[in-house]
Amino acid sequence: MSVLVYTESEQGKFKKIAFEVASYAKAVANQLGTTVTAITINANDVSELGNYGVDKVLKVSNPQLDAFNAKGYSEAIQQAAEKEGTKVVVLSSSANSKYVAPLLAVGLNAGYASNVIEAPSSTSPFTVKRPAFTNKAFETLTINTDIKIVGVSNNSFGLVEKSGSASVEDFSPTISDLGIKVESVDKASNKVSIADAEIVVSGGRGLKGPENWGMIEELASVLGAATACSKPVSDLGWRPHGEHVGQTGKPVASNLYIAIGISGAIQHLAGINASKVKVVINTDPEAPFFKAADYGVVGDAFTVVPELIEKLKAFKAQQ
Repeated sequence: MSVLVYTESEQGKFKKIAFEVASYAKAVANQLGTTVTAITINANDVSELGNYGVDKVLKVSNPQLDAFNAKGYSEAIQQAAEKEGTKVVVLSSSANSKYVAPLLAVGLNAGYASNVIEAPSSTSPFTVKRPAFTNKAFETLTINTDIKIVGVSNNSFGLVEKSGSASVEDFSPTISDLGIKVESVDKASNKVSIADAEIVVSGGRGLKGPENWGMIEELASVLGAATACSKPVSDLGWRPHGEHVGQTGKPVASNLYIAIGISGAIQHLAGINASKVKVVINTDPEAPFFKAADYGVVGDAFTVVPELIEKLKAFKAQQ
């Protein structure tokens, strides 16, 4: 009857969100008076999970699942849930988990709530809070099915670290023919992904051209941040579409979002509103983004950003 949590990994290493969902699962388990079991898929060192409240790890090692496949991953998690007699399954709200969750919900005949931002306010009935109307409001949702699936919004619950250890059990689920063979995966190296980033530095058309993106990348490097852009920038081919954030691009729920030369169209704001602190740098004091920003700088990015970079470098040098 333990709470089951799927802890995402990539190339054998856990993503930050894995520890956040483990922390969330522990909070739910405390409310229910039970334990936490994690399922890992092709992760190497799973001992870290014990520091985030996991009591037992079901460790899957299967070359069929080296490349992400929603069908295969959902089969593995479903069989783990059935083995443990789980009533609550916790996942992240990453793109991969959002592919897995509906398949898992059908397989387990479970209710599913995505983008949950807090531990349940009640476990009987099982009640959670999530954003609605593109982050303009919140809804309180009750999951009435026997088995519940909760997708935790990135950077919403935080990491709750505590000393502990988890027992490890090898688990070999039966995976059907996936029908897809991945020949190769090309990934950008030495870059922070938008999905995992705590800080995102984003640029818009105010940068005037792709040749000026160096300062965006330099600021991101100093901050240990991911780089992103508005839709017009990716449409113009200045930056790859993988960096486009907003309602029609990748959603962002970072701790800090810095928008440079972005006016703040409603579609962009809808995709980044879940970020905790928003900073805007723009020459136009009437730019819509200033109404949504926590901090705003009215000024020329080509003056403000280089000065900001130098100040940050000087601050880091003193530490």
